[in-house]
Amino acid sequence: MNERLRDAMNRAGLKPSDIAVALDVVPKTVERWITKGRVPYPKHMSALAALLSETENYLWPDALSEQRRAEVSESEVVKVYPHRSNVPAELWKRLIKEATEQVDILVFAGLYLAEEHGLAKKLHKRAAGGMPVRLLFGDPEGSRVRERGLEEGIGDAFGSRVENALAFYAPYADDSGLQIRLHDTTLYNSILRFDDEMLVNLHVHGLVGAQAPVLHLRQLGNGSLFETYMSSLEDIWENARTFEPAILAA
Repeated sequence: MNERLRDAMNRAGLKPSDIAVALDVVPKTVERWITKGRVPYPKHMSALAALLSETENYLWPDALSEQRRAEVSESEVVKVYPHRSNVPAELWKRLIKEATEQVDILVFAGLYLAEEHGLAKKLHKRAAGGMPVRLLFGDPEGSRVRERGLEEGIGDAFGSRVENALAFYAPYADDSGLQIRLHDTTLYNSILRFDDEMLVNLHVHGLVGAQAPVLHLRQLGNGSLFETYMSSLEDIWENARTFEPAILAA
């Protein structure tokens, strides 16, 4: 039984007969994909994943060999920037402007996002229009923010940077679409996801984020690199607490 496929079809409101018509196969073939866990031909896998807005890797995790999955995952890397400061302003603008389905941001402070790119107001507008937006900042009262401040050599000043960043988003904290949480996690990477593209700012001990490398990723159906970072973000999101603007006045 392919429970993932059945669930994805239910969420999409599609029956086996609907899938059969769309892919030009007989309904019994679709039933076997679900009830017997049969793996479709590659062309059908790709078409069905697109129809259900899911990745092939999610629907059929065992369909590809490890070697092939690794090769596809390597192709998810669009570019590697030696420093975050090398990421072109045009790329930031495009990612922010063109995102229509989902934005997820995991940082400690990410003050540059609000100061340089005006992200707070832009995301507020998108969230008000119905696009899901999730923002994760370091908990100013948590131990991990203090540790990161010591690593960067600025001590408690790092906590102040987080609070300064949160101040940009505080006016929109009650927006039903703009979700903000605080995490107390050892953060190995900052993750910024815009639809099927992602910037991963790798954290390096003793260096500020602007001096650390950045991976530009684009999700592929059979890849796993993008999903690896998303899985990390999802886990941190589930264990984070809701941001209350009142903490900035405490």
